[in-house]
Amino acid sequence: MNNSKSVLKVTNNEGLLDWYKSTMKIINPNKLEEMNGSIPLQEYERLIVDTDKFPEEEIIPILLGIYGEVGSIMTASKKYSRENKAYAHFRDSVQEEFGDALWYFSALCRRLGAKLGDIFESAIDKSNVKVIAANDHDDAPISHIISVSKIDSLDAALIELGQSTAKLLKVDKNSIDFRENLVEFALLYLQAIQSIDIVFANVVKGNLIKVRGRFCPPEAQTLCDLDASFPEEEQLPRHFEIHITQRKSGQCYLRWNGVFIGSALTDNILDPDGYRFHDVFHFAHAAILHWSPTFRALIKQKRKSNAVFDETQDGGRAIVVEEGLTAWLFAYSKGLDYFEGHKGISFDALKIIQKFVHGYEVEQCSLQLWEDAILQGYSVFRQVRQHNGGIVIGDRAKRKISFRPFGKENES
Repeated sequence: MNNSKSVLKVTNNEGLLDWYKSTMKIINPNKLEEMNGSIPLQEYERLIVDTDKFPEEEIIPILLGIYGEVGSIMTASKKYSRENKAYAHFRDSVQEEFGDALWYFSALCRRLGAKLGDIFESAIDKSNVKVIAANDHDDAPISHIISVSKIDSLDAALIELGQSTAKLLKVDKNSIDFRENLVEFALLYLQAIQSIDIVFANVVKGNLIKVRGRFCPPEAQTLCDLDASFPEEEQLPRHFEIHITQRKSGQCYLRWNGVFIGSALTDNILDPDGYRFHDVFHFAHAAILHWSPTFRALIKQKRKSNAVFDETQDGGRAIVVEEGLTAWLFAYSKGLDYFEGHKGISFDALKIIQKFVHGYEVEQCSLQLWEDAILQGYSVFRQVRQHNGGIVIGDRAKRKISFRPFGKENES
């Protein structure tokens, strides 16, 4: 691991602060993926307020969150020391944990009436490495380049950060030194980032994308329509009704527009669990995410006009990814009553899904949209399973999937 000193660029001169307040480098929450360069901590603080779902008066869950995330940073570092190159994606993992720690630290500052930017500014004031630099903004020609004091090793940096985190567990707004504890944590947090050689702006950006994608409802006009640019005959149907029937043999059949599609299915397991109806989940993906290579294959509406899309987004591997993801999530859901009565999906499960679909067009969809697709899909699945079939209705414009019974449970 490279422990060389990295430079943290901050903006603490009056001209640039005024520039941020006026021209405002206002960050568009719908374009976080396109964001690059420096990120004002004031903007980070503004954009994460809506993602804080804890009651404002509760501080204990926030303190436990900080402690847990710093512990996760240490765990990732330990794994890297033990496994080295065998620990895949170490840098991404530890960057995510630093982002989560920052989120909880910001939530703590907010509950204590402190501004995150002010705390970090006080922290870097303790640094003795400052350089005046020409700035690249018209309205603010000068800025500071500030590097926090370097700690000899990553292990030492993390141990000091852990000790500072422990002090925060006893923080009290009425105590005279609560602000000093916050400043100390901020300084040691920056030193740990510097020791591990990751970019603070990437930590901030990654956390913004993660938490807003999870907790903030996407605006309808910003949602991706993955096949809108293709001919109608190559698009997933904008509205569809799929008839699912189960015959006396136990086999399940699908019909779309009066035509049988796919193969007859059974549960393929000793203990029947309804997996024969799992195509419902593909229909949910199509209606809500506007994505399902499996459904495309069933109705033979692949995007043949674009050879790249045909191979990489609609081909066999994409189908296997969707089928594998569906099978994994189904096994996961069995211990949770197929999500009956659930209002949300575990963040950890959603992150696994995110990794499953990395590299495919559907990775553009937010975690909240995925959550919506899963909950709607399982609601319809439970009804189809109860009736041993029925009609599944998908509406891409409304991003909805619903169920209508036949009026009798089986067709022979």
